[in-house]
Amino acid sequence: MIRSELLQALAKDNPELRAEEVEQVVDIFFEEIAARLAEGGRVELRGFGAFSTRERQARTGRNPRTGAPVDVPAKRVPYFKPGKEMRERLNTD
Repeated sequence: MIRSELLQALAKDNPELRAEEVEQVVDIFFEEIAARLAEGGRVELRGFGAFSTRERQARTGRNPRTGAPVDVPAKRVPYFKPGKEMRERLNTD
């Protein structure tokens, strides 16, 4: 599902909201998650999962085109851990 499909689904389920209002809600939702992660925090959505960040150490990588070594700096990357209900839903027989 892409962002526009999400907006269409929300607008269909909430006909009392204008398209601009639905888009504003989605923008606020994603912006709040991103802002919390940028602060080093965690976002937990019960039944869905938890968003957090993980530290990656600095390392020496390789340029795939030339094979030359390249220094890759340390960085934080987003991480998602699905909740119990999500895992059960994905693994039903």
